[in-house]
Amino acid sequence: MNIYVSDRALQWFKEEVQVDKGDMIKFYTKIYGTSPVQQGYSLAFTRDNSPVDMAVKLEKDGIIFYVEETDIWFFNGHDLYVDYNEKYDEVTYDYKLPQ
Repeated sequence: MNIYVSDRALQWFKEEVQVDKGDMIKFYTKIYGTSPVQQGYSLAFTRDNSPVDMAVKLEKDGIIFYVEETDIWFFNGHDLYVDYNEKYDEVTYDYKLPQ
């Protein structure tokens, strides 16, 4: 599994979440909601600079985006693509099987 964060999404995190070099964003499983990879679960994020057991991470412009080992099941073998939706001014998630 890999994490991909677009430049537009990175800029959104910097402006809206006010992250900077050295900060960390954790993607985690949330009960309820919808996703194309797990019924009844969705993905959320939090600013968390205290990872316990990182399963996968991406460093982009000094900011680390990661998923803990306890949440890796959610992705069901898919990579995570984080982008920005200008219309709703929010990040979006897409899940793709590695090729």
